[in-house]
Amino acid sequence: MDVLDLTRLQFAVVTIYHYLFVPLSICLSATAAGLQIAWLRSRNERHLLLTKFVGKLLIVTFAVGVVTGLVQEFQFGLGWSAFAKFYGDVFGPTLAIEGMLAFFLEATFLALWYFGWERLPRAVHTATIVIVAVGTLLSAYIILAANSFMQNPVAYAIDATTGRAHLTSFRELMTNEVVLAAFPHTMAGAMMAGGGLLMAIGVWRTVADNAFRTLGRLGAWLMLIGGAGTALSGDHLGKVMTAVQPMKMAAAEALYETTTGAPFSVFALGRLGHEKPFLTIEIPKLLSFLGTGSFNGTVQGIDDLQAQYSAQYGAGSYVPMIPVAFWTFRLMIGAGVLGMAFAAYYLWVSAASRRLRIPLLPRFLQMGSGTPTWVKRVLLISPALPAAANTFGWVFTETARQPWLAFGISKVSDGISPGLTSAEVIASLVGFTVIYGFLAVAWCRLVVHLSRKPLRPDISDISDKSAELAPAY
Repeated sequence: MDVLDLTRLQFAVVTIYHYLFVPLSICLSATAAGLQIAWLRSRNERHLLLTKFVGKLLIVTFAVGVVTGLVQEFQFGLGWSAFAKFYGDVFGPTLAIEGMLAFFLEATFLALWYFGWERLPRAVHTATIVIVAVGTLLSAYIILAANSFMQNPVAYAIDATTGRAHLTSFRELMTNEVVLAAFPHTMAGAMMAGGGLLMAIGVWRTVADNAFRTLGRLGAWLMLIGGAGTALSGDHLGKVMTAVQPMKMAAAEALYETTTGAPFSVFALGRLGHEKPFLTIEIPKLLSFLGTGSFNGTVQGIDDLQAQYSAQYGAGSYVPMIPVAFWTFRLMIGAGVLGMAFAAYYLWVSAASRRLRIPLLPRFLQMGSGTPTWVKRVLLISPALPAAANTFGWVFTETARQPWLAFGISKVSDGISPGLTSAEVIASLVGFTVIYGFLAVAWCRLVVHLSRKPLRPDISDISDKSAELAPAY
């Protein structure tokens, strides 16, 4: 691989690894806030125990996310300084605000929450974790706005003196139609990711503690609701992307000819090209509906778009890697649907733990103390499914935009740092990979350690501190 391909690989590794923790932090912060509000209202001890447990998971995940996020932002200077130099005045405000939200707002109030038990009034203490949850949402929105500029550049102008792009309207940047569609889709995916982790922990520890049973069901509901939200918001996002990046939708189906009432291939076996694969399973007119909202809508083909872009932007190939776009789009959907199926299964059969039997389900699949080990082991992979769906979704989003770095105005080859050598990229890639490997092991060990501990109230959780201690005769 040449320097450009190595740099792209490096950025992909850093970004994909970082994004494994981002949706978990988003979901865990909101879940901890919701559980603490529920405890504040009900004084249910189970809510308090789960609040502290989810909060500890959040702290571990947040710490790893911050470290990997710093490296991701440094990538703009390490490998893409030409892009950072030209578009820095547009990206700068978003990265600065996100940095302040992540490192000042979220970190400060997360520390206040952790050390503030029994030191702050309960309402004030609850407000600290709510602020953390809101901060993660704002941070995510601002970063998505920066990414949406790359998908659909808006609110910029080229300075005639410096030749650099500068921001013309921060409000317009924040209300880009792509970010308005991508934000709910991304947050629903984050709900699935966090729900999958909580469900897996609940399944693993159900027999040991009733509170974990509640955690497992909560995680399953988050995963199921998040999956439904991902599907609904993804439908809208697909229509927006078809309008601003028609080549991306054409690549998702490997559609070379402009078609009215275009079908959607659920599965294809054979080479993806001008000739159709020898085996396909298609849903008639579904692609037209996904892209235009009409079953009889017209979807532009790759060949027509290539000719249009060549005339508009100059000679060259504007076709992304079709097999990557085609299969990542389907793997994204498949992993998400399978995760929803796991959540629905757990919610359905967990009624057996309350001595209820489900007549339509074989006894060996009933969820209870006698659940076979293999069933639990299958459910323990729940966190991997939304993680895979999120990863495949981002790979599709970024690779199907190629060869553009910022669509229509800057190609990937234009943004790489000048003078960068293959040896430098390989050295940094190996270093990042080794460090990230240690971080992954540390995070997994900490999560397992926290999950093994029984959920028991602390002495400070005793509500009636004014009561006199009785002699323990």
